[in-house]
Amino acid sequence: MRVLLVRTSALGDVVHALPVASALARHRPELRLGWVVDEAFAPLLAGHGLVSELLVAPLRRARRRGERVAGLRDLFRFLARLRAFRADVALDLMGNHKGALLARLSGARRRLGWARVDRRERSSALWINEPVSGPAGHAVDRGLALVRALGLPDEPADFAPERLACGRDRVPRGDYVFVHPGAAWGNKRYPPEAWGRAVAGIAARTTIAVRIGAAPGEEALADAVVAAAGGAAQRLEAPTLDDLAGALRGARLVLAGDTGAAHLARALGRPVLALHGPTDPGLHGPYGAPTAALCVRLPCSFCHRRMDGAKPCLLAISPEAVAARALELLG
Repeated sequence: MRVLLVRTSALGDVVHALPVASALARHRPELRLGWVVDEAFAPLLAGHGLVSELLVAPLRRARRRGERVAGLRDLFRFLARLRAFRADVALDLMGNHKGALLARLSGARRRLGWARVDRRERSSALWINEPVSGPAGHAVDRGLALVRALGLPDEPADFAPERLACGRDRVPRGDYVFVHPGAAWGNKRYPPEAWGRAVAGIAARTTIAVRIGAAPGEEALADAVVAAAGGAAQRLEAPTLDDLAGALRGARLVLAGDTGAAHLARALGRPVLALHGPTDPGLHGPYGAPTAALCVRLPCSFCHRRMDGAKPCLLAISPEAVAARALELLG
């Protein structure tokens, strides 16, 4: 049997789909597993021991100015590869038109996805022919609900970190705490001044080095945290997903917001502390680790609305509280 997983992006969401691959491979080791993923996140799954075929979708390039002609040509090649995989079953782990349409274009006879009422884009249920009622919990549990719909047993989520090759040869030397200050939403980004105070508080009570990740486009943010820490931290370059994964692998503790780095750290089995404001850590935090999330519940908390800057829900988390929890996790 050939099973196709459709989870193209973003980093945290791709990480949350890893237990689906593990569950399928454990109970049906004879199946051939394909995964449709955006090219930006393909390095995470490259060399994955459970994925038989990685179908890299150039969806972003096809919309980018100056690359549209080449991008569209590559998109048609990708669609040909998608059909050539000859999926028997496609699992739409996205719940929107992109995921459901890719499942339909795969030619799979069985296309499982969440029922209309549980989907992010309800009209996308048009492309699904086996709707599944999705649980209201964490994204990982929602993905595993599709596995159960195939008649496979229910069991604890397994991210199978030993199967992830990403970043294995990029682990920095030394003993360090890694801080990833960036996030996709402005209201998920803890202010650099607050990060700096938290880092200074950690450095004052431990000899472990603190390194601030500088992701593409976030170099100035990393420098601002380093400056606010007053010499208690150093910048660590993380220009690629491989570099980020290596930095996470080597860290004694990872500090981040609600972002893919926090979820990847959790999947790699690293201790993590994620700061949450607009999103509920019970639904979007590091999976199965209630002590790995820090939040202050206000009447406006967990609105799940994207905004340009940090709001009271996130600003209510004091740097002193971050440092204290981090020190607890460091032991």
